[in-house]
Amino acid sequence: MYFALYPGLGSFRGVLGWSKERQWQREAIAAKQDYAPVYAAFAGRDVAALAQDPKAVALGRSLYAANCINCHGADARGAPGFPNLTDNDWLYGGSPDELIATITRGREGMMPALGSALGDQGVDEVVAYVLSLSGRAVAADKVAAGEARFVLCAACHGADGKGNQTVGAPNLTDDIWLYGGSPAAVRRAIKEGHHGQMPAWAWLGKDRVRMLAAYVYSLSQGPRAQGPPDAGRGAPPEAGR
Repeated sequence: MYFALYPGLGSFRGVLGWSKERQWQREAIAAKQDYAPVYAAFAGRDVAALAQDPKAVALGRSLYAANCINCHGADARGAPGFPNLTDNDWLYGGSPDELIATITRGREGMMPALGSALGDQGVDEVVAYVLSLSGRAVAADKVAAGEARFVLCAACHGADGKGNQTVGAPNLTDDIWLYGGSPAAVRRAIKEGHHGQMPAWAWLGKDRVRMLAAYVYSLSQGPRAQGPPDAGRGAPPEAGR
């Protein structure tokens, strides 16, 4: 009887015409209808206002738990390669509109490998200069040489090393590191590069994206945004990339 009703015999689709895609579509439509009144209660309010509403934040937190913790962690403090969402330090900007854009469209960032262009000595010199930008004590002669070579990096990170949110280039002067800020980690990043991707979540729908953005925005506001001293962008300086 089962094989007559459902697919299971070669290309035979079963008399019910069931498929996992149709099942998912039916469940998605039912869920949308069930939850429509919940989201309607928050319609017309901007993200900053929703971030101050405990009920809206709780709803956004549930969406975060269902979709985001695998990368950013249960506490939203990230991991090497996955940004900390609580520290108010943003690669692409942390305004409500920018958060909505990031969640909806996703982001793709690439740090090119510069090892072949700089050579081993050049990489070491740029490492020294980059570390000096965040207040690290390094050899003055290497810093000077690295500053001259930093022209290769300035197109993305800016001549002052403070980054460019338009292209997601990190600020190198704040001692907050996505892949770790140890000399070895910084050297690996310069020599080998990095490629990171934030998936697009447009399929959640505009209502859910707004609630999720409100929750994330709430994390980076007020005292919690500062975090403990080692709560950097994804990893403390001593963490490896």
